[in-house]
Amino acid sequence: MKIGVCGNHRYPELRALLEQLATLAPERGISLYSEERLADLWPKAPPDLEGVPLDVLLTFGGDGTLLRGARMLEGRGIPILGINLGKVGFLTSVSRNALPAALDALVAGRYTTEPRQALKSFVLDADGQVTPLDLALNDVVVHKGGVARVIRLDVVVQGESVGPYSADGIIVATPTGSTAYSLSAGGPIVVPGVQALVITPICAHTLAVRPLVFPASWDVVIQPADPEEEEIIVSVDGQVVTHLAPGARVRVRVAEAPVLLVRVGPEGYFQRMRQKLHWGDLSDRTPI
Repeated sequence: MKIGVCGNHRYPELRALLEQLATLAPERGISLYSEERLADLWPKAPPDLEGVPLDVLLTFGGDGTLLRGARMLEGRGIPILGINLGKVGFLTSVSRNALPAALDALVAGRYTTEPRQALKSFVLDADGQVTPLDLALNDVVVHKGGVARVIRLDVVVQGESVGPYSADGIIVATPTGSTAYSLSAGGPIVVPGVQALVITPICAHTLAVRPLVFPASWDVVIQPADPEEEEIIVSVDGQVVTHLAPGARVRVRVAEAPVLLVRVGPEGYFQRMRQKLHWGDLSDRTPI
């Protein structure tokens, strides 16, 4: 079995976990491949994972590391298993202590994969040139850079104008991303498996604007109402940033291939929601 590894250097326990993985893998017939940036943390660095037909990618870190792993594997159909080293870890389903059991499950085939919609976005400049952006598993956000102030953005869904938004920005989120930035901005939770996307305004400057849920087969175009507007930024999963030139617009649609997340054990989506988001949890409240 060929397993790739990517991770986040800022977690101090990562070195010890990679040393443990290097010991556990040969005993289970696992060949390891690693991203180059982790070379200094291994006792002996495995080969580079670039271009290798992996069976699974392990990500060591928080949800952000898993999102980066999804971009690395864009279109390759390789399942991803997240080992959670962070605090919440809504996407990363395995704790650091469960690494040996997770490897056993992978080798024995005792796991399932969840296909998750992803987003592919493009910048269309004033001259008609198209620039593709990185894959997004959670969301694509168009917002103001520099000074914090309200901007006006025109939104077109499936060729029909939704209208102008006066807000700090616009989030286009997948069902997976509905529990991320979109949720913080007041958007709905959409259960993965629902074929839908969400548009959520960030701090809308009117009470009449609400989040919008629409079919995943539709595409979205977002552009500044003022074509000369400057310092507009497009963020992909909150990690990859592109500046939007005056007169340019952003087109967002569902990616052709989904991202495959690995699940081991019986834990379901709503159990994770209760545990990670403290859904309905009143235990920290003191009776009056």
